[in-house]
Amino acid sequence: MVKNAVEIRGLRVVRGDRPVLDQLDVTIGGGVTGLLGPSGCGKSTLMRCLVGVQRVAGGTVSVFGRPAGSRGLRDKVGYVTQAASVYDDLTVAENLHFFARVLGVGSPEVDRVIEEVDLAGQRDRVVGRLSGGQRGRASLAVALLGTPDLLVLDEPTVGLDPVLRVELWALFHRLADAGTAVLVSSHVMDEAERCSRLLLMREGRIIADGTPAEIKEKAGVDDVESAFLAIVREDTA
Repeated sequence: MVKNAVEIRGLRVVRGDRPVLDQLDVTIGGGVTGLLGPSGCGKSTLMRCLVGVQRVAGGTVSVFGRPAGSRGLRDKVGYVTQAASVYDDLTVAENLHFFARVLGVGSPEVDRVIEEVDLAGQRDRVVGRLSGGQRGRASLAVALLGTPDLLVLDEPTVGLDPVLRVELWALFHRLADAGTAVLVSSHVMDEAERCSRLLLMREGRIIADGTPAEIKEKAGVDDVESAFLAIVREDTA
């Protein structure tokens, strides 16, 4: 994996007459990077830019040295949206076998990712009959097929019980330790401590970038939520 998985320069996205992202510059490397901020701040839009499905008004987004969305990146980038991206009328295993054929990976990959997201007991259940959290894990399993070099996860732990949230964060770190660059968005500040690097976002801008310890130290507080509030006050002063 290259040092910087993602390089963004001067990124601008406009919706209607309102800029959603305005002249954004950021690089994303290895480890688990958390993209945190309130709902509506532009996190999902930024992630859509990384996978090449968002219309941009200006700037560049490159992933492993190629324009985001390039055909050659199809098997290098895994993407999980907030809404489950699997077929409700197929079983978990049927979904994964379908996407495995699209990606050109074998059946052992299907078994591996089902185990990784703890869905072995539901592999033969129709997705439409699963809980919201289980459907989200099925989508995550699809994104893990083929072991992508970049994993883009938009609010992957929403609606999950605390035990499963801990298990998924452990999985994200195992993937990062194996060389995958992991970008996780969340609006839950207590998840920030689980990241190796934080990008705090507000109104389409990155207002802080560093490790959780660095951001807390800079703000002079003991938790990331208080740091975020302090940085916002400083930003608007």
